Amino acid sequence: MTAAQDVFFVLVTLAIALGVSLASVGYFRKVTLPRPPVGVFNGNDMVIMMCFVIALPFFYLALPGWLLPPVLGLTLASGLSVAYGAVVRRGLVRWSLIICLMAADWLTARSAEDDPTHALPYWLINSVVILLMAVGAANLNTQGGLKLRHVSRFALALAVYDLFFATVVPLTQKLFGAVQGYAFAPSAGVRIGEFGAVVGMGDLLVYALFTTVAYKAYGRQGLALALCLVAVFGALAPTLTPITIEAFTGHLPEIVPAQIFFGPAAFFGYRVLRRSGPERRMVDVRPPARLAPAHGELETAGPRTRP
Repeated sequence: MTAAQDVFFVLVTLAIALGVSLASVGYFRKVTLPRPPVGVFNGNDMVIMMCFVIALPFFYLALPGWLLPPVLGLTLASGLSVAYGAVVRRGLVRWSLIICLMAADWLTARSAEDDPTHALPYWLINSVVILLMAVGAANLNTQGGLKLRHVSRFALALAVYDLFFATVVPLTQKLFGAVQGYAFAPSAGVRIGEFGAVVGMGDLLVYALFTTVAYKAYGRQGLALALCLVAVFGALAPTLTPITIEAFTGHLPEIVPAQIFFGPAAFFGYRVLRRSGPERRMVDVRPPARLAPAHGELETAGPRTRP
C-alpha cells in the first residue's frame, strides 16, 4: 500500500472503533431497556455466546451463496428490532424503518455495476446497519447485567480463537471472502477507489461491549481506560502491524486479527480497574423506577401513618 492508503486505513479504522464505542455509551446513557425475563446475564451467557462465535462461521460457509444474504438480513433485522424496541416503541414504525434500511442495503449491493465491495453507497448504508447492530447488542448485554470480568474473559477467549483460526486453520480468511460482495456483510468500513478500511462486526461488538460495561462498572475512569485500549489495541496496533511488516519484508499479511491485540489488553484493563473497588451494578447506575401511586394517592418519601 502507498503512504496515503496507509494513513486512510489507520484513521478510518480508528474512527470506526472509537465511534461505535462512544455511540454505545451514548445509547446507554439515554435509553433504558427492559430487564431480561430470564435474569441477569453472567459468565454462562458468555460461554453460550462463544459457542455461537465458533459455530456461526461454519454455518455461514455451509450455506449456498444465494441463501447467505437472506439469512444475514433476517438475523440483522431481528436483532435491530429487539435492540431498538425502547427507542421506537411502535412496532409498525420500527419495522418500517428497519425494512427501509435493509432494502437500501440490498438495493445498493445489487445495483453496483461491478463489485459492491467498491461501491461507496453500499458501504455507507451497510456500515450504518452493522454499527446500529453492534450498539444495540452491546447495550442489551450491558443493561442485562453483564459484568466487566465476563467481557474481559470473553475478549481474551476471542484472542485465542482468532489466533488459531487465522494462523493454524484459515477459517477467518474464508469467512471474510465468503461474505464480501453480498448485501448485509457483517463488517463496517469505507472504500473509495484504492482507499479502503473495513472492521468486522464481531470486533465492533467487543469494543462497544467492553467500553459500555467499563463505563457502567467504573464510571468515567472505566470509560477513559476503555477508550484508550480501543484506540491503541483495537485500532492502531492491528492496522500498524501489517503496515510495519510490509515495510520490513515487502509482504503484506492477508489478515491480522484485531482481537489478538485487544483481548489481552482488555483483560489487563479489567485487572487494573478492579483495584479501584467492586463493579457497580445496573441498579447502582440506574435505580428502577418507583411504582406510580394508584387512584390519585400521593407518593411520599417517608413512612405512611394512619390519620
